Amino acid sequence: MIEVPTVTHRRCDGIPRREYLRIGSLGLFGLNLPQLLRAAESETAKTVPAGKVSCILMWLSGGISQIDSFDPKLDAPKEIRGEFGTIPTRTPGIHFVEHLPKLAKMTPKFSLVRSMTHNQGTHGLADQLVTSGYAPTPSGVGVRYPCQGSIVSWAVGYRDGVPPYVYVGDVTGPDEFRKRDALNAGVLGAQHNPLQLGDQANKPDFKVLGVSPPKGVDLARLNSRREMLTMLDRWQRDTDTRLASLQSVDAYYQKAYSLVTSPMAKRAFDLDEEPVQLRDAYGRTMYGQSCLLARRLVEAGVRYVTVGMPGWDTHVDNFNDLKDKLLPVLDTTYSALLQDLSDRGMLDTTLVICMGEFGRTPKINAEAGRDHWPATQVFAMGGGGIQTGIVVGETSDRSDYPTERPVSVQDFCATVYHALGIPTALEYLSSENRPIAVLNEGQPIAELIS
Repeated sequence: MIEVPTVTHRRCDGIPRREYLRIGSLGLFGLNLPQLLRAAESETAKTVPAGKVSCILMWLSGGISQIDSFDPKLDAPKEIRGEFGTIPTRTPGIHFVEHLPKLAKMTPKFSLVRSMTHNQGTHGLADQLVTSGYAPTPSGVGVRYPCQGSIVSWAVGYRDGVPPYVYVGDVTGPDEFRKRDALNAGVLGAQHNPLQLGDQANKPDFKVLGVSPPKGVDLARLNSRREMLTMLDRWQRDTDTRLASLQSVDAYYQKAYSLVTSPMAKRAFDLDEEPVQLRDAYGRTMYGQSCLLARRLVEAGVRYVTVGMPGWDTHVDNFNDLKDKLLPVLDTTYSALLQDLSDRGMLDTTLVICMGEFGRTPKINAEAGRDHWPATQVFAMGGGGIQTGIVVGETSDRSDYPTERPVSVQDFCATVYHALGIPTALEYLSSENRPIAVLNEGQPIAELIS
């Protein structure tokens, strides 16, 4: 937060003389709106012509079991196959587990990659690898590479004055903070971190901090603060020494003020505008309403939305958690999102990805759970011009390694950037001014883009 000395008289909003004007007082989760909006004016923003495709990443934090979801093993022993039966999908020869009946009917709207493989079996490090396409580094060591959403923020910039990158999900738990390190901007700087909205979209009194004015601050008071910044700008121009860090602060505040007072922004966050039937279709759950919010954000101009769903780290009681808590919510929400986007004519311009950071062990452990297994991982992808209704790759009858068409994390990231229209050869600078490519290896998955 920037502090500069103010004038020597008391304003009508109660700020005494010789106090400090705290620019960015409409802060949220430790980052204020002017800071988050600086990407709109940065020299690196808008280096790529604005494309038409946005992205919603359904992030299954902890890692979804490939065997107990999209790649069941019908003929494996029970200690591998698990407790679930399977059902056919609309894609001939492809089965899902029985707890995904809605998605089984939706396979023409997305494709599966069953053979992604990597070598990071630890939360945090695996998140970094999957979201950035770069080998991860421990906290405080080496380069912290930016995730896809931050690359989008940096490369494409703002559309209609709204933040380009938003994260919807838990912002309080220590585990989520650790994992979400990989969903941040790294060396690109905090201005390209996501605007964090929390996971309260399903609550009746849901409001977005920083878009709705803080309690006790009405628009008249906001206007008063805005006038104060105008006065500050005049003071600055009359000052012999211009502080470099303040040269554009008024422009950033103007953008923050516009977002706070914009009818379009308010509407984007107002889920009550949606029909009751549609809200029910998404599911009256945190994740269901968060994904509905994600669709509204994309409509408003947000370029990349990550929606975090915790709970997939099923080391213990895997099958009860999946059938009672996780798979029904995923089935309802993911299918509703695809149908909603399709009905609105938005699916061609919205890439939807559903994945976690790795798969889970083929063999069930002693606590009826499955542990981390990065050697085989499944993810779903559709919309945004991606070919749908197909399955790429196969795994062994135990799901312990790919047997056909192994796909790297870099191939996955290259596919995302291809869909979003961002050249992977585009370079940003590290803190040592070393050029770094958006992605330095990997090729788009040909079956999905041909």
